Amino acid sequence: MLSTKLIQMVEEHWDTIGARVIKEIRNDPHLFHIRKLPDSELRLWGQGIMKNLGHWLVGSNEQEVAHRYESQGRLRYQEGIPLHEVVHGANLLKYGMLTYIRDQGFCQTTVEVYAEEELEHQVGRFFDSAVYHLVRGYEAELRHAVQEAV
Repeated sequence: MLSTKLIQMVEEHWDTIGARVIKEIRNDPHLFHIRKLPDSELRLWGQGIMKNLGHWLVGSNEQEVAHRYESQGRLRYQEGIPLHEVVHGANLLKYGMLTYIRDQGFCQTTVEVYAEEELEHQVGRFFDSAVYHLVRGYEAELRHAVQEAV
């Protein structure tokens, strides 16, 4: 039972959440390389997830997630961003979305608390899959680069 209200909240306020996450990325000393990406690229990446959250959680399939995030993993390798930064950036986005939802004080009844927990579970599953495919794409591009160098 995913709460449509919570999903819509993320989709409608993706820009606010994205701005918070970009600020975290800019201030995180462990994200030396990803910090160099322009705000527009970081915003577009976050928008692609948050503005379409309902689709990713309900309407997408594993092949669609694989295609999109393996492509992003290959791109991040080509941009010279270390894999640990790619994964950490994805985690910051996930936590940024979940923190935003909690900060809104939406949950007051048992059903609303359950709906928030279910959303957290589904968001976690989506990000687990997305990160897995980011890593697969990154590693595929790394192997390709090594083969080209040999």
